[in-house]
Amino acid sequence: MGILRSVIFLLVLYQLQGSKSSLVQLKSNGYEGVIVAINPSVEENEKLIEEIKEMVTAASTYLFEATEKRFFFKSVSILIPETWKKNPLYKRPERESYIHADVLVAPPAVPGVDEPYTKKFTGCGEKGEYIHLTPDFVLRKKQNEYGPSGRLLVHEWAHLRWGVFDEYSEDQPFYAAKSRKIEATRCSTGITGQNRVYTCQGNSCVTRQCRINSTTKLYEKDCQFFPDKDQTEKASIMYMQAIDSVTEFCNKKNHNKEAPSIQNEKCSRKSIWEVISTSEDFENTIPMASSPPHPVFSLLRISERVVCFVLDRSGSMSNGDRLNRMNQAAKYFLLQIIENESLAGMVHFHSTAIVQNELIQITNSTQRDLLVQKLPTIASGGTSICSGIRAAFQVFESGNSQVDGSEILLLTDGEDSTAGECLDEVKQSGVIVHLIALGPDADEAVIEMNTATGGKHFYASDNATSNGLIDAFSGLKSGNTDISKQPLQLESKGSNLNKDDWMNGTVVIDRTVGMDTYFLITWTKQLPAISLRYPNGSLENGFQVDSATKMASVSIPGVAPVGIWTYNLQSKQNMETLTITINSRAANSSVPPITVNAKMNKDTNSFPNPMIVYAEVLQGFTPILGANVTAFIESKNGKTTVLELLDNGAGADSFKDDGVYSRYFTTYSENGRYSLKIRAHGGANAATRNLRGLVNRAAFIPGWVVDGVIQGNQPRPEIEKDTETVLENFSRTTIGGAFVVSNVSNNPSLDLYPPSQITDLEASRDQEEIRLTWTAPGDDFDVGRVQQYIIRISGNILDLQDKFDDAVQVNTMDLLPKEANSKETFAFKEGNMAEENATHLFIAMRSMDKSNLTSDISNIAQVALFIPQADSNPDESRPSSGINISIIVLSVVGSVVIISIIVSTTVCILNKKRKSNSPSTGF
Repeated sequence: MGILRSVIFLLVLYQLQGSKSSLVQLKSNGYEGVIVAINPSVEENEKLIEEIKEMVTAASTYLFEATEKRFFFKSVSILIPETWKKNPLYKRPERESYIHADVLVAPPAVPGVDEPYTKKFTGCGEKGEYIHLTPDFVLRKKQNEYGPSGRLLVHEWAHLRWGVFDEYSEDQPFYAAKSRKIEATRCSTGITGQNRVYTCQGNSCVTRQCRINSTTKLYEKDCQFFPDKDQTEKASIMYMQAIDSVTEFCNKKNHNKEAPSIQNEKCSRKSIWEVISTSEDFENTIPMASSPPHPVFSLLRISERVVCFVLDRSGSMSNGDRLNRMNQAAKYFLLQIIENESLAGMVHFHSTAIVQNELIQITNSTQRDLLVQKLPTIASGGTSICSGIRAAFQVFESGNSQVDGSEILLLTDGEDSTAGECLDEVKQSGVIVHLIALGPDADEAVIEMNTATGGKHFYASDNATSNGLIDAFSGLKSGNTDISKQPLQLESKGSNLNKDDWMNGTVVIDRTVGMDTYFLITWTKQLPAISLRYPNGSLENGFQVDSATKMASVSIPGVAPVGIWTYNLQSKQNMETLTITINSRAANSSVPPITVNAKMNKDTNSFPNPMIVYAEVLQGFTPILGANVTAFIESKNGKTTVLELLDNGAGADSFKDDGVYSRYFTTYSENGRYSLKIRAHGGANAATRNLRGLVNRAAFIPGWVVDGVIQGNQPRPEIEKDTETVLENFSRTTIGGAFVVSNVSNNPSLDLYPPSQITDLEASRDQEEIRLTWTAPGDDFDVGRVQQYIIRISGNILDLQDKFDDAVQVNTMDLLPKEANSKETFAFKEGNMAEENATHLFIAMRSMDKSNLTSDISNIAQVALFIPQADSNPDESRPSSGINISIIVLSVVGSVVIISIIVSTTVCILNKKRKSNSPSTGF
């Protein structure tokens, strides 16, 4: 079983590369297709475009030298918001969009704090989502705090592209080193500087030496490391790229394995360069002999959306009420989702294709209703997907629209052996294909079209209660529209009922939404009794009923009242299926609404490899903590797995309190497509906005030491935990797309999954006792209960990491494991376990399940076995001018002593002279 576990984890490592949304390609050492997108909420400023160009150009040169002449930026597209004025230099985007952006220029995640960071919630070596830079940073208003923008972009690119982490730590800025001294967390240790407390009141700033904390035996909370301005050390970019001499990443020779950096914790103490060297980019390139060219920039302005429906009306669409369900979902999209000013056309296909409507621009409800009337009413014939796609090309061309960047919304339920015939046409056209697969037999060959063009992929089963088709169409909103104008799904659910049974529920409308709130009810047999009550208890009587498509809906004018809305639906027939969908928009364009984004770590997978569910809850770019987040994963035949997602920094969740909720998914029931749906809600006073900073952000520069004197920057604004915003009730539902699983075993009894790795092991020392805390893993990754914990210790960190089974084992007979995701604590006596001359005790652990499958070795915790040496004279202080008060005092005291000696000597000499001149007295 040990061999099997190793094989599984090798496959897991391969599978955890993340769903790729970036369009970047590496060709001949140059990164092509890099997208820098300016957020629609950023005010127009042409200087921003010029500064982006200069930043990327400087970054390209720095990147080339830092990677030993391997990589540079070759072509970069700058996406300009539709709200900015038209310019002859601005072209229409092709497949470029905000969804694929590698760098976002957007307002700060925390108001007033212009921190550059990379959105990354995956493991070591796995790509991130995007880099977030603020306009003020790009405009060079923050160089004192973060250094030159080009250098910082390389720091963040390493996070994004190669999945490495920072080599500083705000949680543990100092550590007790083997040298028995307190060291700043950094790489390399060749970077010199001073450890000081720097405080300012108004324009007056004072520095003093750091004191030791009696509990941690390290420096006090306010102590900071100030680097010397003039250095000779070249590493490392992932510590502080702003140091002039730093031009390299730490490598195996100069990597600081002792430091409690995130890089050491997440990457098993491998250096940055070791991780980069194992990347696909590195393995597919060799160093260049000559310098690279400057980047080529394209200026692309977002314009109106161009969409063509390509809808399947083949004979199989008459099965299971599919045709009507498609029409319900398409009508919902046309009435509620597609944006004003969009151009839309429609094609139906079966054995052949028919153009139902050329492109028309949607400016009001008239055009929307016209397209609704063109939805198919009869299903017959075979399935020819390529016919439908080619007809869509004709629609784009006849409408004088650019095919590049136009979108095909393809819905199909059938297999088509000829679908691959137009694959090359699709790839070369520049069109974007979004795929909605309906039912268990929808053709999987079309996935390659979808993947190659950067489109979205959704799946809806024949189980109507999941509301999958309406969810899929709701997921097709444009990613280029300001979030304040996008419809957000608050609720989506369904139920199978018998006659007179009730489907009851509530939905919360919070203060961030409420504009254009829309309630939609669908049924399969007969209009149900509908009751919808406002938060004040009054009844809504304005539902409009469409008996043909079996839909009833109502729009609440203006901004809907905040609070809990109650709905009650009563079935009028046996074996009835009812669904309800509720969406709304931001109540105020200046207040970002709460949003939920969801994805799996892979679009395709092979059993038995696990997958990971990710759901991100945000307000603007600010993470929301404390939400209740649930994933619903439905197989092609309608079997649903429910998972509670967690933001606890354990198991599948890489970082605690980053607003990304995660969980492993392993309960595959069959081969084929699966769909992901997320529900998130926050109870009153339970959820909060995380205003205390983000992971994977560039190090803030506190100041520099120049000629022995600290020249400090203004301290970064501190945000205390008790000032974080407590949120009211909210509810959101979102679709996370589809994924495909193959080779699922027919033997469900096999135990293939070990416990997940423990990643949050912490240790502290209380006299002769070592106390440990961690989050409990499960029998299968993060589900269930492990059988046993194995804890080992060593005085050598590398021995513990590389030869875990040879290290001293701690007696854990009294340690009874708890259920997964519980908090575990354990204490043991240090005794004589410490090795002779050891300066630290390093602790790591594994867990074992009932089948004797063991987890990977945990992160390594450590405690110092000595009281580390602080800088001398910890009580001395001095002003920021660099004049040391202690030296002044000593100088004054010294001067007084010298003067006293001189005075005393002079008095003595004068006395002797007097005596010599006086008459002597004899006996």
